Amino acid sequence: MTPLQSRQSTSLPRSQATDDLAFCILWSPLPPITWILPFIGHMGIADSNGVASDFQGSYYVGDRGRMAFGEPTRAFRINTDSLPGGTEQWDEMIREANRIYNGRVHNICCDNCHSHVACALNKMQLRLPFPFVGSNWDMVKLCFLVFFRARFLSIRGFVQQFLPFLILVTLIYLPTHFLSR
Repeated sequence: MTPLQSRQSTSLPRSQATDDLAFCILWSPLPPITWILPFIGHMGIADSNGVASDFQGSYYVGDRGRMAFGEPTRAFRINTDSLPGGTEQWDEMIREANRIYNGRVHNICCDNCHSHVACALNKMQLRLPFPFVGSNWDMVKLCFLVFFRARFLSIRGFVQQFLPFLILVTLIYLPTHFLSR
């Protein structure tokens, strides 16, 4: 069983990998966009059991742990100590955001997977982890939060995010550098 797959029954033991993703904002590369802009990718949010939910397309939220573009490569754990209602509140607000986004049209620029995660976090009324203008979560704040503060889940994840970009930059730089001489 992979860390993000939904468990079929509550009697199955929780794995360390699943526990590590509980209460996290999850991120995975979105080829080919991430190849050009490595700070842009696909986002989801994990419940208290580490099971991911992500807005995968118009009228569809995946809530069984399988993200639309593969396993997450980065995770940012949210501090839930000050969350009124605790774990139950976290899980219920994710389910509420899922219900809302199951009725929405996906728009890559304005109403997307980042917006779905922001909706869940705003419903929880969680404070932003560092100073931003305004107090509401939104897709831009989430983008920068994950890019600068989320941990990589593996070396492979780091390579998936940055190697294609470095190859493109090299392929553009080298010919222009040598042709200008």
